[in-house]
Amino acid sequence: MESLLYQPLKNKAVRCNTCCHFCILKPGEKGRCQMRENQNGRLLVLNYGQSTGLAIDPIEKKPLYHFLPGTYTLSFGTLGCNFHCQHCQNFFISQPTDDERGKEYQKKRIEEISPEQIVAVALKNHLPSISYTYNEPTIFLEYALDTMKLAHKNGLKNIWVTNGFMSEQTLELIAPYLDAANVDLKSLSEKFYAEICGARLQPVLDNLIRIKKLGIHLEVTTLIIPGKNDSAKELRQIAEFIKEELGTETPWHVSAFYPTYQMKNVPPTSREKILEAQKIGREAGLRFVYTGNI
Repeated sequence: MESLLYQPLKNKAVRCNTCCHFCILKPGEKGRCQMRENQNGRLLVLNYGQSTGLAIDPIEKKPLYHFLPGTYTLSFGTLGCNFHCQHCQNFFISQPTDDERGKEYQKKRIEEISPEQIVAVALKNHLPSISYTYNEPTIFLEYALDTMKLAHKNGLKNIWVTNGFMSEQTLELIAPYLDAANVDLKSLSEKFYAEICGARLQPVLDNLIRIKKLGIHLEVTTLIIPGKNDSAKELRQIAEFIKEELGTETPWHVSAFYPTYQMKNVPPTSREKILEAQKIGREAGLRFVYTGNI
């Protein structure tokens, strides 16, 4: 399938406008997400209709505590991500790999599922919403958008669990069909985003503000990693940003890290640190600060 958002350049190169990396690709090259490829001057999407499976989850698992509380949601995702987080818990699906173990895992997990089938499963199970999650939904924009439109036609709500690095054009496309989002605000440090995630902070901050202004229900999650983003100063800065730019009513989820992927040598976050983060958020004036993974 052809990408919705790209710009042709000279010599059959293209610029992808789906996320804020804005990858410029020569023929035969793939974007940083590995799921968009320049094929002879056309930017094609490689993961349309390829789901890593469907699951029915409590909506609080997203986590969303103030949107359809007490209900269940149909969750699905695909392959690829525009971030390369060293601590990714879903790295087998988010980071396409040449590793044989990863290839085998992906082969077993991939199912061809159409938007119509996804919506049908939600309706059959009397679920009020569909969650686009597990990997970054921006990376499967076209697949997500087709599903979202069909979901709305059938009275279902749409939820994105996202890193917030989508382009403004992508947000404009999905906004009419997006009912709620949980956005990862991983840090307030550009260095953290560059070194740990291979990305940038500012587009995430900009999109958080845009999502709030669009009237889409918003909750924010920060995974607290020892020695990386857990100083009282940084936690206070995150809480202040949420308060000043998103409002005191915006829920903040502070979650504990567990060693995984390329951060197996980093210790898990202590219960005390998570409770400290919760206290900092409340002292900053946030009304709803929730702990997770403890």
